[in-house]
Amino acid sequence: MTEQRSGIAGGSSGAAFATVTTLFFAWGFITSLIDPLVAAMKGIFDLSNLQAQLSASAFFIAYGVMSFPAAALLARRKSVPTVIIALATVLAGCLIMLVAANLARYGIVLLGLFVTASGITILQVAANPLAAALGTPERAHFRLTFSQAFNSLGTFLGPIIGAHLFLKGVEVKAGTVVTDAVRDGALAGIDRAFFWIAGLIALLILFFYASRKLVAAAAPPAPAGSATRGVTAAFSEAITSRWALLGGAAIFLYVGAEVAIGTQMALFLNSDAVWGQSDAAFGVPILGWFMGGDGVAGVSLQEAAKAVAFYWGGAMVGRLIGSALLARFDAGKLMAVFASVACAMCLYVFSVGGVSAGFIALSIGLFNSIMFPVIFTLTLERSTASEEATSGFLCFAIVGGAAIPPLAGAVSDATSNITAFIVPAVCYALLAAFAVAATRAVIHRRGEDAPVSPH
Repeated sequence: MTEQRSGIAGGSSGAAFATVTTLFFAWGFITSLIDPLVAAMKGIFDLSNLQAQLSASAFFIAYGVMSFPAAALLARRKSVPTVIIALATVLAGCLIMLVAANLARYGIVLLGLFVTASGITILQVAANPLAAALGTPERAHFRLTFSQAFNSLGTFLGPIIGAHLFLKGVEVKAGTVVTDAVRDGALAGIDRAFFWIAGLIALLILFFYASRKLVAAAAPPAPAGSATRGVTAAFSEAITSRWALLGGAAIFLYVGAEVAIGTQMALFLNSDAVWGQSDAAFGVPILGWFMGGDGVAGVSLQEAAKAVAFYWGGAMVGRLIGSALLARFDAGKLMAVFASVACAMCLYVFSVGGVSAGFIALSIGLFNSIMFPVIFTLTLERSTASEEATSGFLCFAIVGGAAIPPLAGAVSDATSNITAFIVPAVCYALLAAFAVAATRAVIHRRGEDAPVSPH
């Protein structure tokens, strides 16, 4: 039976991996819509930076609520049914967003984001270990990083489309007023965006259902007895592993830093202390073309929000480069270098500011690139807990995206968007320390009694 199963997997794992990778693109696109949405909510509902960041908190808090239920669901229902349930939940969240846009209620927006993120949480719990497992163990870092590159393609397109739909005419600087016509136009844009997303998610459900046998045949078998584990058991198992806890802390810090930068990037670039009164960005060929000029001096909020795509696009390029680098260099050492550079860039923005800080801030995405997949696979290799429990705990830790952005928002309200970069700088410094520690830790091979040393 084992030999027959291995033969099936060997013949279909490549196609199954390609099918699973489409899911990474979908959740990347939806997640990156949060960046222009935060700026739009600030203008539409006249919110403070802290209040606007609740949009990000409502989205990412779902990871704290749903990750362990998702892990229990994965253990009971296996990968393919779990993915379909996840996509159906995302679809429900999109429909709630349609209601929120038509009723113009911020509270319903927060509910819709929470439900949408709940589905994405379930999707990540199922898809991350699945992508890592569809092939040889030696190539797990490469496969997950390669899938994350397609996730980054979605995150690159999301801010451009979101800025075009959500932010036409919306401004948030002191003294500006959002008229009823502009407000209605922004809400109509949100309605259109989530209407089309709902349709695409419905098509993705049908596509994945049609591919269910292909993926199920290539997926590795579940560990014996995994179906009997519940939420409490999964959490209890995860916290018995020191490396599951360390990996969870690293994911918390990484996602918190990444989201804090991304959700405030448009407001940061639009500020007069950065690009608000400068046309320098329009002189950069590709960047200027994507931003599009409105003929008014300086960078408007909509133009700044389009530039945010390059923050996420840097992650896409970095993951493609990182896939090649990870095939040749130690993952922990490479991550330590990337985290240290990201920390230095945040400190530059914090201490220098000005027009150059805008370009430096956008470039941080390039060094964010490999962090999530490398933290994930480094932790799976070193954790003594099961993959289901460890994956659930790591996705639970994505709740850092709900905790750290409001902290950065509060710093922005008290000081400025520039000084708020000290928050992610601290996160990246701690991530560099995690990566160094991982290079010195033992690796636990699944199915083997004794751990082996890292290589």
